[in-house]
This record gives sequence, C-alpha cells and structure tokens, in this order.
Amino acid sequence: MEIKQAIAENAKILKENNIADSYNIARILMAYTINKNKEYLIINDKEILKDEILKLYDDNIEKVKNGYPVQYITNNQEFMKLNFYVDDNVLIPQPDTEILVEEIIKICKKEYKGKRTKLLDLCTGSGAIAISIKKYVENIEAIATDISGNALDVAKKNAKLNKAEIKFIESNMFEKINDKYDIIVSNPPYIETGTLKTLSEDVQCEPILALDGGIDGLNFYREISKSSYKYLKKDGYLALEIGYNQKDSVTHILEAENRYKNIVSMKDLSNNDRVIIAQVT
Repeated sequence: MEIKQAIAENAKILKENNIADSYNIARILMAYTINKNKEYLIINDKEILKDEILKLYDDNIEKVKNGYPVQYITNNQEFMKLNFYVDDNVLIPQPDTEILVEEIIKICKKEYKGKRTKLLDLCTGSGAIAISIKKYVENIEAIATDISGNALDVAKKNAKLNKAEIKFIESNMFEKINDKYDIIVSNPPYIETGTLKTLSEDVQCEPILALDGGIDGLNFYREISKSSYKYLKKDGYLALEIGYNQKDSVTHILEAENRYKNIVSMKDLSNNDRVIIAQVT
C-alpha cells in the first residue's frame, strides 16, 4: 500500500470514530512510524510500505482510535515553538497554557527589564512552563517543583533537550521551598474529582495526580494562596492557570487572604477566563 493511500484510509477510520483532526493525526503517526518528517510524506507519497510497517502503523492508529493520546505514542508535543518529550507521567502541554507563559514573559520584560529574576514553577509536570520562560527571558533563575519523581524525570529530560538550565526539586507544594521569589507560577490540578470520569478518553489517559483538584477543583488554589505570599518578594507576582469557570472562585480565595493586590484575569484562545495574575502586598 502507498503512503498516501494508507494515510487517507486511516484518516477516514479516525474520523468515523470521532477523532478530531483525523487527517493530521494520521499523517503524524505515519511520519512517526517510518521515522521521517512530514515533508518526506509529501515528496514520497507513492512509496510502497512494507507489511511490517503497515502493521506498526495500524497498531498506532488503533491506540488513538481507542482514546490514547497521539502525543504519548510519539512522545512529543510542541509548546511555545519548542519540542517537549511527554509520556503518561505528565500532562500534555496545551496551547491555552501558552497564555500563562506569555503573560509572565511580558511581566519579566516590563517589570524586571533584564535584571536577575527568580521564578518558582509549582506542579511543573513536563517542565514546559519553566523551560519556556527560561528560553525566552534573559537573566532568569528558574526553580521547578513537583510531588512526582517520575514527572521530574520527564522535566529534567526536557530541560536537557531544550538546553535550559533549571533547578528541580521534588516537593509537595512548598514543603521543601525556603527562598523568596520574584514570580511564582503554577498550572495546578483543577478538575473537580466528580468530573474526572466525564472527561474525554484521551484526557483520562493523563495522570490523575495532575488533574484532580479536589471536590470543587480548588484545593491547590487554597494552598497556593495561603502560602505564596510567604515566598514572594515585595510586589512579587503570582500567576495561575485556572479552569474556564473558576475565575470568580479563585479571585475570592486570593482576596480572602488579604495579602494580594492588582488581581487580574486573562482569556484563552476560546475566550474563556484562563489565567489569573496577582501581586503580593
């Protein structure tokens, strides 16, 4: 079977199984299976595939058809124009999280203007947030923490992959944190426990530890709000990713501490509230 025909037929199978962006996924899996780039697929679309290659390709298509994320098969996700290794120990970085990273980059360039800036990334997972900021901001010292040693192994691999110098600490939130920071950033677990089983099959393949935010999805925001001001320098920034319906709840949590000022929110690519930024008083 030709490359072009195999992609077309399997794209149709994925579409019939309600897999979004089916043709692109079929192409990504083909490129991965034959270990070539997408340009190769275009130039050599009439190349005849060996039976063993077709078998591997069909196996990968079957995994995606059954809800397994394509990123966990290819072990790759692009984020902030950088490539990150991902597996089922970490969440797959999403485009909406780029809003959070871009806002921090703006703060660094506007408020700190190249001065030495110290940043703490809580619940780092794949390390995408800390690594991206390190790559795009000069003179920043980035420290990243996670409770999961397996997640930190992935983050360390990504720091090496992207040539970013990051200090990693295995810590349950602020447990092993002692220093003061200019910026604390976090994309914590924020899905309500009862909602987890209703998530799409591909999201349910991601680590529950990185998704479950407690009964109301707000457990980590309470902990972060209660403690962050102790680890921020005066007028330092706290930047959080939130669920689409959590703006008011997280804002109230921050306000109740009476330790934060200038609380603002930003919207994501779908016009949902996605980021909250505050300064410590």
